[in-house]
Amino acid sequence: MSLTANFLRKTNVNLIRLVYCHYLFRYFWAAMKLLLRKIHTQLYRFSVAFFYMLVWPVRYYLKQKPGRFKYINGVRRFIIRCSTFISGITFKTTYEVPIDWSRTYIIVGNHSSNLDISAINLSAKNNHVFIGKEELKTNLVLGYFFRTIDLTVNRESKISSFRVFRHAAEKLKQGISVVIFPEATIPLVYPPTLSEFKNGAFRLAIELKIPILPVTSLDTWKVYWNTGSKYGSRPGICHIFVHKPVETAHLTMDDADTLRDEVYETIKKKLGIA
Repeated sequence: MSLTANFLRKTNVNLIRLVYCHYLFRYFWAAMKLLLRKIHTQLYRFSVAFFYMLVWPVRYYLKQKPGRFKYINGVRRFIIRCSTFISGITFKTTYEVPIDWSRTYIIVGNHSSNLDISAINLSAKNNHVFIGKEELKTNLVLGYFFRTIDLTVNRESKISSFRVFRHAAEKLKQGISVVIFPEATIPLVYPPTLSEFKNGAFRLAIELKIPILPVTSLDTWKVYWNTGSKYGSRPGICHIFVHKPVETAHLTMDDADTLRDEVYETIKKKLGIA
């Protein structure tokens, strides 16, 4: 009896040690993965900053005259391609139908990662500008683009919103597409959800009879969620799906909510959200 009890005691001790080692290894492995992801984030940020500084002469030359602004998207693409290549991030874009890039679009997409700007910049083959929050003007890299070609908005100000859409209308009339993230911000939940869309982009599309081009970023958040500061980032493939354009020539302002909901459901369905 004592031998059996001694055997059971030793077995229990070994089992406890095994479980302890198992959870210790899991914690260690999770900590190492997070550390590696954060190192990767710094590598990506450094590579962006490096190539941004590398093209300083070109950037300086282009910003001197508004007539040269149309070439700034090419600089942005160069920085994106080089920095993502160094950090092992790639983009794979699928088009539902062939897109006529000679047309002007209001491009709308879901927003779950800072990589969404890069994804759309590479996927959209025409000249375009982004609408982003006002704070981006002070960003080391993005600030250059938002002080030259892109548009900023103070999300707390209705006057600022009115002004930015007026400027967006001017861009569209010049044949320049406008990229808008109608969620207005990156959801602060992980994994990210699809937040409700705001009306501005869809009312503007109807007013100017500009087609909407929906774009779904399927998994940029898995590679680089939000700013990367919390969960870091990793090398990987970001899959982007460009939907067929939604025509607005036949719509009136009364259809703005319906148009918004149609585009929302299109992106939501592609994301696989029930």
